[in-house]
Amino acid sequence: MTPEAIKRAASLIWEKWDAAELMDELPEECCPQTDQDAHAIQSSFPIVSGIPHAGWKIAATSQAGQKHIQVDGPLAGRLLSKRILENGAVCSLLGNTMGVMEAEFAFRFGELIPPRTRDYTSEEVLSRVSELCLTIEIPDSRFQGLNGKIQLLAECACAWWLVKSDPVQVNWRDLDLKSHQVHVSKNGVEVAEGTGANVLGDPREALNWLVNDVGSRGVSIGAGELVTTGTCVVPVTIQPGDEIIADFGVLGIVKARFE
Repeated sequence: MTPEAIKRAASLIWEKWDAAELMDELPEECCPQTDQDAHAIQSSFPIVSGIPHAGWKIAATSQAGQKHIQVDGPLAGRLLSKRILENGAVCSLLGNTMGVMEAEFAFRFGELIPPRTRDYTSEEVLSRVSELCLTIEIPDSRFQGLNGKIQLLAECACAWWLVKSDPVQVNWRDLDLKSHQVHVSKNGVEVAEGTGANVLGDPREALNWLVNDVGSRGVSIGAGELVTTGTCVVPVTIQPGDEIIADFGVLGIVKARFE
C-alpha cells in the first residue's frame, strides 16, 4: 500500500471509531491485502486521531475467542491514550455491536524494549515490567461484520475501551498467574469465572508473545506502555445500565458501568 492509501484507510476507520459508527468495508483503493498493510494502518492511528499511542492489546488469546472472530491465532492491536479509562469509569456503548466485556491482566513496562534479531524470553520481558494492573476490556469492530484477520488487524484488533485499575500493590511476581482465579459479577450477580490459563496458557506468556510479535516488525515498546493480555473469562454480555465488577482476588478489583 502507498503511504496515501494507508493514511486514507486509517482516517476512514478513525472517523467511525470516533463517532461510534459502523461501515461495511474499506474502499478497494485503501483496503489492506497483507498483515503488513494492516499493521501499517494501525501505526497511523495516532497521527490521524491526534491521540498518542499508549500501549497494546492482544485479541483472540483463547480458542473460544479465536473462534468468535474467526482467526487461528492471537492478534496485536494498538491502544490510544484517550481510550484507556480509570477504575469505575462509565463507558458508552453507543455504536458497539459486540456487546461484551473481558477481564484481563495488563502489564506496564518500566523501560524500553527495542526490537532484536532473537526472541526475548519471558524472564527478560518480565524483568522490564514495572506494574501489573487489572482491566476490563470492551472490544468492538468498526465494521458491520467480522471480515477476516487482515481487516481486524487494520482496526487495532477490535480495540474500543479499556478500563484499568491502579497498579496492584501486593507482590504479584510471586503468584502463579496461570492458575489465578478471576470472577466477574454483573449487577451484583456472578456471571463468569476463569483463570490466567485461558490467556495463551499464561498471561505472562501472552505478554512475551506480544513483545516478540511487535519486535518482529521492527517496532519498539516504550517505557510506560501498557499491554493488556486477553480475557481470563468467557466474554460477558453487557448492555446500557449494567455494572460490572471483575474480582481478581488478592490482587484487587476493577469495575465499570455502561450507558
